[in-house]
Amino acid sequence: MSALPPQPLSPLDGRYFATVSELGDYLSEAGLNRARVEVEVEWLLALTDRSLFGTSPVGDADRARLRALYEDFGADEIAWLKEKEAVTRHDVKAIEYLVRDRLDSLGLTALAELTHFACTSEDINSTAYALTVQRAVQRVWLPKLRAVTAALAELALQHRDAAMLSRTHGQPATPTTMGKEIGVFAWRLERVIRQLDAGEYLAKFSGATGTWSAHVSAEPDVDWPALTRSFIESLGLGFNPVTTQIESHDWQVELYDRARHAGGILHNLATDVWTYISLGYFTQIPVAGATGSSTMPHKINPIRFENAEANLEISGGLFATLASTLVTSRLQRDLTDSTTQRNIGVAFGHSLLALDNLQRGLTEISLAEDVLRADLDANWEVLAEAIQTVVRAEIAAGRSQITDPYALLKDLTRGRRVGGPELAEFVRGLDIGNAAKERLLALTPATYAGLASRVVDAL
Repeated sequence: MSALPPQPLSPLDGRYFATVSELGDYLSEAGLNRARVEVEVEWLLALTDRSLFGTSPVGDADRARLRALYEDFGADEIAWLKEKEAVTRHDVKAIEYLVRDRLDSLGLTALAELTHFACTSEDINSTAYALTVQRAVQRVWLPKLRAVTAALAELALQHRDAAMLSRTHGQPATPTTMGKEIGVFAWRLERVIRQLDAGEYLAKFSGATGTWSAHVSAEPDVDWPALTRSFIESLGLGFNPVTTQIESHDWQVELYDRARHAGGILHNLATDVWTYISLGYFTQIPVAGATGSSTMPHKINPIRFENAEANLEISGGLFATLASTLVTSRLQRDLTDSTTQRNIGVAFGHSLLALDNLQRGLTEISLAEDVLRADLDANWEVLAEAIQTVVRAEIAAGRSQITDPYALLKDLTRGRRVGGPELAEFVRGLDIGNAAKERLLALTPATYAGLASRVVDAL
């Protein structure tokens, strides 16, 4: 058997590449290296802007050419770094050599020794990871999560009055509306999104063991903590002043836990919608040319929600691993975080793929209100709750002598179907006031949804 040409091992880089490729601009090796070059260049500029070590601020033209090193970062730089890292066996050192090489090309060799000045690799890495993760989340992943949440809120408003049978424990229960049930997911996601919006993206820039030792040795009269804080904050990041060699990754742990939480809510949504489809509550809108089953022509399979379910399980597992691994580093530094962080894009990729499937899936279903009404009409026994509660109120008000109304309704309805006429006859024979009796006689499963429609107003 002949060998295949080189193939991607991950479906994210193969079958699903078009859906998740935007993340690769940030959470790929090339995206990380571009951000590393950005940090190196901006640190060099920060030093010269303060005229440290006999330098002068870089002029506008040279500043633009320096920033072009990362703004125009592309195939040539990727190839250069690959070749250089094969020699250095150190990815960040290869970045330093790239910047030095480009400084020579630009006629700025005099600035070369300020490249990577007083930095440990993790000063560059923590900043680059904070930049790439922040940008990927805020520009790609969160907008898709917001779009799905907005679609759910829209469906909730659309179906706020569509009464349906609840199924607590899978059994017929007090009616609700489809809009309220969809609204539950929108509400849950909006809360997590607020937490994600409030999250920090932190970096450190304090040297080999977080003490600014090399900095102070080179220039003891500079307030290095203040300078490095100012530098990191100028990049739009938060500054962590108390670290070992690495930034402690707690902000990442918090982010991945929240992303996993959002994924859990979405997983719940996917399984619920799948179940509503199986109950006939939602019909699936046929897509022209699509095949549901290779042998059963009538089928339309709920593949969007099944695909989302599986990808959320994968991303959730990866987010959990990222969070549990990155929270720990032996003593002042170990290297477990290096390989772990290279899978950040994989975790967000599977999550983004799930979000895309949910977004599309929600446009491919239609509420079957006739099925909802038929289901309600077949389950009049759910009014037992209303009847026994009204009886209790009548007893409390002194308008009834009934004892144990719950047991009375349990004997009538538990484990059996009770139709509308039978319930009406039962209500007419109750020892309760006429006003209460009329309210109960006017009640149907379809109208016993309480304030479900108003709950949606909270969205």
